[in-house]
Amino acid sequence: MKKVLITGANKSIGFETSRQLLQNGYFVYLGARDLEKGTAAAEKLKAEGLTNVEAIQLDVSNSESVLAARKLIGEKTEVLDALINNAGINGGFPQSALEASIDQFKQVFETNLYGVVRVTQAFIDLLKKSPAPRIVNVSSSGSSLTLHSDPSWKYYTHKAALYPSSKAALNMYTIDLAYELRDTQFKVNAVCPGFVATDFNGHRGTGTVQEAGSRISKYVEIGEEGPTGKFIAEEYNSETGETPW
Repeated sequence: MKKVLITGANKSIGFETSRQLLQNGYFVYLGARDLEKGTAAAEKLKAEGLTNVEAIQLDVSNSESVLAARKLIGEKTEVLDALINNAGINGGFPQSALEASIDQFKQVFETNLYGVVRVTQAFIDLLKKSPAPRIVNVSSSGSSLTLHSDPSWKYYTHKAALYPSSKAALNMYTIDLAYELRDTQFKVNAVCPGFVATDFNGHRGTGTVQEAGSRISKYVEIGEEGPTGKFIAEEYNSETGETPW
């Protein structure tokens, strides 16, 4: 049975992705900053008959928490087949490039970029033991420099200084990570789940968590012929998903 760790998985897109991968035969380590909420989410999935799930306390912004999670999971399995870096924060709104404080930038980058680096580096040894390891960094088409500089793009006026810049940095990390792992069986991609109605955006999105979970799961389950080092946003490009950086 393949095993996957999903950060920020106790609600919304992370939770739905957990459900879909459980339905597809994976064992899910459900990462949650608050273990009580993570346990409640895992119990909800078990009540649906999806029993191969375990809640793990994991605060991606805290190095000690990440290392503790690595130790715990390492005691349960020698191999991790997939990592979904889903945990993220939006930083609150408005996000003015002229008025947002350095502390606000640091807070968002601590989770959205540094958190991904922490978790990836902590679990890479377990991933390397899988015959077909996959890493999905949950990104956003709103971090595309190309799209945000194009006045004809439908979200051109939706500017925010904090969240998109953190995800643009995450995209660059994804490129570097895929490059370093280019001669292995790893597939590493940045995937946008779409503009989904969740607590994250005050339910202003137009997509569903089911669509989002499907988009993320797809790149966990891709075969040897699948892409790596790509920025995928199927809401933007319904044919190949590949999106301009």
